[in-house]
Amino acid sequence: MKIFTARQIAEIDAYTIEHEPISSIDLMERAAGQIFKWIISHFPAPQSCKVFVGPGNNGGDGLALARMLADKNYAVEVFVLRITDKISDEAEANLERIRNLNTLDLYEMTSIESMPWLFKDDIVVDAIFGSGLSRPLEELSLDVVKAINASDAKVIAIDIPSGLMGEDNSKNNLRGIVRADYTLSLQFPKLAFLFPENAEYVGEWEVLPIGLHPEIIQTEPTAYKLLTREFVKSLLMPRKKFDHKGTYGHGLLISGSYGKMGAAILASRASLRSGIGLLTTHIPRLGYQIMQTAVPEAMVSIDRSDIIFTEYPDLSQFKAVAIGPGIDKKQNSFKAMIDLLKEVKVPMVIDADAINIIGEHPELKEELPMGSIFTPHVKEFERLVGKSGDSYTRNCMQREFAKKHGLSLMLKGAYTAICCPEGTCYFNPTGNPGMATAGSGDVLTGIILSLLSQGYSSHIAAIIGAYLHGLAGDLASVDVGVEALTASDIIDYLPKAWLHLKK
Repeated sequence: MKIFTARQIAEIDAYTIEHEPISSIDLMERAAGQIFKWIISHFPAPQSCKVFVGPGNNGGDGLALARMLADKNYAVEVFVLRITDKISDEAEANLERIRNLNTLDLYEMTSIESMPWLFKDDIVVDAIFGSGLSRPLEELSLDVVKAINASDAKVIAIDIPSGLMGEDNSKNNLRGIVRADYTLSLQFPKLAFLFPENAEYVGEWEVLPIGLHPEIIQTEPTAYKLLTREFVKSLLMPRKKFDHKGTYGHGLLISGSYGKMGAAILASRASLRSGIGLLTTHIPRLGYQIMQTAVPEAMVSIDRSDIIFTEYPDLSQFKAVAIGPGIDKKQNSFKAMIDLLKEVKVPMVIDADAINIIGEHPELKEELPMGSIFTPHVKEFERLVGKSGDSYTRNCMQREFAKKHGLSLMLKGAYTAICCPEGTCYFNPTGNPGMATAGSGDVLTGIILSLLSQGYSSHIAAIIGAYLHGLAGDLASVDVGVEALTASDIIDYLPKAWLHLKK
C-alpha cells in the first residue's frame, strides 16, 4: 500500500474529481458515508455525538457525517469553530444542508466559553482540521483541542487527529493535537501514523476506501509504502521438485560469546526454519558442545578463542554472512571484524554488537560490502547513524544512510522501517509488543541470513524477513499471549507463518 504526503493526497483528490468525474461535494459525501458505516457498526444508535468542525473540507466531511448520523437517531450536536471568515465551498454547502434540520442541534463557536460539557458516554467526532495542516494550532482551535483531550469521551478523528501534521511534526505544539481513540483515515494511512511518538494521538487507526482514482494511485510515485501480505507473497521464489540443499545456499553466522551462546542458538534455529540449505555457525570454542546439542542441523566452525569471536573460516563457500548477535565488543573481535569486512564479497547481515563496533569505529562504514543489511534498534541506530529528536527526522537520516552506502537499513520496532538503496522506505505492519523480548532480534538476523543465502536480493530479504518475523510473533501471541511470548516462540511459529503467508 502506498503512503502519500498530504500534498500528494490533495492532488489525487483533484485528479479523481476531474477524471472520474465526480463533484467535490459528492466525493465528500462518499467519504462521510464510509465513516458513517464504520461508526454505526462500532457504536450503534442511540448515542450522543458531538461533532466539532473546522472551516475546510475536513469540516465538510464532519457536517455530512452529522446529517447521516442524525437521520439514524443519534443525538447529534454540531459545533462549528469560527476561527476564520473563510470556509470552503463544500463545507458551506453542507452547512446549508443541515441549518434547517430539526434532527440535530447546530452551534457556532467564537470562543471557548461556548465549549459544551463532554461526558464519558459521548462520542466526539473531530473534524476540525485534516492532513493539510501546516502550522501548530492556536487560539480557539487550540483551546477546543485541549478541552476535548481533558474529557473522558470517546474521540473519533476524521482522516487525521486535528493538529497532527501528515509527515513532519518536529516543530509542532504537541499540546495542540487531538488525542483520538480511533482515527479513520481516508483511502491511505498517513506517514505520521507509523511513528511511535504519535501513537497517543492517533489511537487505533483504520483506512477507509473512498474510491479515489486507481490510475493516479498506481502512477503517482512515493518513497513510502506499507507492506501487505499479497505484496510480500508475490516476492517469494517457488521451490522446484529437483532442487537440493545446494540450491538454497550456504550461509555463515558469526555469533555468540561466553555467556551469550543463546544468541547463536536462536539465530541458527531461525535460519534453519526459514529455508536455508546449509548453515555454518562460527562460535567460540567453549560453545561447541552447546551448539551441537541444541542445533544438530547446523555445522559448527570453532574459533581459536574459548570465549569471543577473533577469526572466521574460509569465506569462499558462503553465499551470505551474518554477524553480530552476542559477539561482544572486545578488541580482538574488533580486529577480526576489520579483516572480515575487507575480505567478504557477499551480502552481509550486520546486527547487535557488530553494529555497535561499527558505530564506535565509523571508518568501517567505508568497508561495507554492497547490498548489506543493518538491523538496529533505536539505540544501535543512534550509535551507527546519529541522534535525532523525532521519528520523521530519524527516518530521513535512515533513508540517506541507505542511499549513501548502497545498503538496506532496518529500524526495528513497531512498524519496522526498511530503507533501501534507491530511497524507498517500506513499513512492516506485522508484530506485537510481546516481541519486545530478549533474543527477538537474533531470530530476525537468522531469518534474513537464510533468505540472502537462498538468493533473494538484499532489500527483498529484509522485507520478507521483517514481515515473516512479525507474523510468527503475531501467531504465537494468539496462543501464548504477549506477556509470556519468548524469542523461541517466534521460531516455533515460523512454520505456521510460512504457511499463512503462502496460502
